[in-house]
Formats: sequence, structure tokens, C-alpha cells
Amino acid sequence: MIQDIRISRVEVIGPSLLSVVFNDAIHRDKADLGGWVATGGGILAPLRDPEVFALAGISDHGATVTWDDGEGDLSIDATHLKMIADEQKPFSNEALRQWQSRVNISNSEAADFVGVSPSTWATYRVEATIPQVVGMTLRAAERDPLLLQAHLRPRRTGRPRKENGPTP
Repeated sequence: MIQDIRISRVEVIGPSLLSVVFNDAIHRDKADLGGWVATGGGILAPLRDPEVFALAGISDHGATVTWDDGEGDLSIDATHLKMIADEQKPFSNEALRQWQSRVNISNSEAADFVGVSPSTWATYRVEATIPQVVGMTLRAAERDPLLLQAHLRPRRTGRPRKENGPTP
């Protein structure tokens, strides 16, 4: 879990998009909060208004982004904002190779797990753009190993046995 995350700077760059600097880092993260707002029910409904969303500011010494000066429910904590920003980042080929190494499965097993051919998986490992759904699946499987355990179909080494023909 992410620990001691603080927001140093926040800027609204779209109707549901924030540019955020965490812990005085040099780089900026982007977080599209459209899904968070859409699933927040009536509490977050005011954030659908671009004029209200544009009021984003930092409160609680960098612990939250708020749209109501921290006086109400229109805020998101730094930890969840960072988690959303990280989840929305593209999944790189290097991240895919590292994931596979950490979970210790073969190329064929990994391909089966995400529902692609072994040749497609091999391309993902080297140069292809990783589809968002594949990145989401791999991140989720690492956060919750039960997901991988439930859907992994281990391959046996060697060639499959030949059948001896039809059984009488």
C-alpha cells in the first residue's frame, strides 16, 4: 500500500482531469477523476460541473484535494488520488516483463491468463503497446494473488502424450 503520500501541487487541466505533484517530486502525474465522480452518487454530483471542478485545491497539509475548502464531502485523499493516477498510467513492456518475473509464470501461461496467443504475448514483452485491459488485469492480479491463482492454468513441460487411437 502507498504510504505517507502528500500532494505538493494540483492543477485542473480538464473537466475531470488533474495534474498533480506528489511529495515534491519533479514529475507530474495526471489523474482523470471522471469515473470516481460518476460513481460517487449524489455526494460527488457537484463535481460534474466544470466550474465546480475547477475549484480544486490542496487541504489538510497536502493530505487531500478538495473542492469545498475541506468543509464538506467534496474531496479525495492523496493516497487514493495517487492510486488512481498510477492505475491510469500506460503499462510498459518493461513492467510486463517484471510482472511476469515476479509471479514466475511462463510465456504460455501468461498468454493464457490474459487470453492472447503466445506470439502476441511475446510481442507485448518486446515492443507492442500493452492494451489497457491487459495492464489492468496484471496490476489487479498482483494486488490480489487469488485472481491469478483462480485463473492460471499451469502448463506441463514437454510434449503432450499421443493418444493410442479410439477406445473400443
